[in-house]
Amino acid sequence: MRFCRQPINQKEAVILIQAFCKLDILDHLPLLLLIALGSWTFLKRNYARTMAILVTGGAGYIGTHTVLQLLMGGNKVVVVDNLDNSSEVAIKRVQELAGERGKNLSFHKIDLRDKPALEKLFASQKFTAVIHFAGLKAVGESVQKPLMYYDNNLVGTIVLLEVMAAHGCKNLVFSSSATVYGWPEKVPCTEEFPIGATNPYGRTKLFIEEMCRDLYASDKTWKIILLRYFNPVGAHQSGHIGEDPRGIPNNLMPFVQQVAVGRRNALTVFGTDYGTKDGTGVRDYIHVVDLADGHIAALAKLSDSSVGCEVYNLGTGKGTSVLEMVSAFEKASGKKIPLVMAARRPGDAETVYAETDKAERELKWKAKYGIDEMCKDQWNWASKNPYGYEAASK
Repeated sequence: MRFCRQPINQKEAVILIQAFCKLDILDHLPLLLLIALGSWTFLKRNYARTMAILVTGGAGYIGTHTVLQLLMGGNKVVVVDNLDNSSEVAIKRVQELAGERGKNLSFHKIDLRDKPALEKLFASQKFTAVIHFAGLKAVGESVQKPLMYYDNNLVGTIVLLEVMAAHGCKNLVFSSSATVYGWPEKVPCTEEFPIGATNPYGRTKLFIEEMCRDLYASDKTWKIILLRYFNPVGAHQSGHIGEDPRGIPNNLMPFVQQVAVGRRNALTVFGTDYGTKDGTGVRDYIHVVDLADGHIAALAKLSDSSVGCEVYNLGTGKGTSVLEMVSAFEKASGKKIPLVMAARRPGDAETVYAETDKAERELKWKAKYGIDEMCKDQWNWASKNPYGYEAASK
């Protein structure tokens, strides 16, 4: 019989139950039980995967793209963000992109160091897991204001972990960074490489990783995945959400796009005498949508009983030079990017890119987009939002 081999659908279950209700129940009890089991399997299959996920820093660049993917997967998402380096407009745009599923997104302006506010939120609803993006992330600023970075990033994470533990939520995906590799002696970087950051921002990522490892060592009921992402670029294909750095950008592509839209006169290229094919530094650029998908894959991995405290690289496994990326952006935008060649900056590594075999094998995840798609989507976002979310918030 068909429903003995595979679950029946909901409509079939209703029709059959209505029909058999007219018959002698005892005569058809075994069959009715099979129908009930089939209906239960249907409900379990279609609704048990719905999760309530807390996303810290969910109004930021990677956070918004991940929140959108979570919503489209049918999950309930709660975002907490203090909006120090992000915009609530981004949250509203995510809701718009999600359509009907946008109703499953709620936002709370909370600083993670505000323990009473976080306690109140956790007491109000049960979370399946937490994806932790929140934190300051400007390398240069971290050198100038190290205590601010240690206070915000480390104290905020400690409070988050304490509140999670107190409320029995011990599933965590932490958005770490390739900065923990410092200056790698060789490439590609594997998860087994020695770690040692070279600036306060990187050290906060490293310290949080160590906290998570220590936490798991003390309590094996935790399930933690640490994601070391490389250089995120691009934007959602709609051009509705993307990167909008406050103040001076920290990465290459925001500088490039600001030149393209007329906000800057030229792009300064630091270092033209590296031992690379064109003399400029090489990095592993990854599309932000691929990166968001990587976080979703990590979230799914938490259900695996073998997970303890795991580390994965998220990158493309390919290196692209500064000049190659500029050329790809010029092609995508039709804009000429004026360049100013300058000396190397102290501390900049020559070549850094990821080994991604572990993520491909264990997370069943692989980056799909190349630099042409990254630049196309970056320009689509920049041309539609030359001043980021700023104009929309006025």
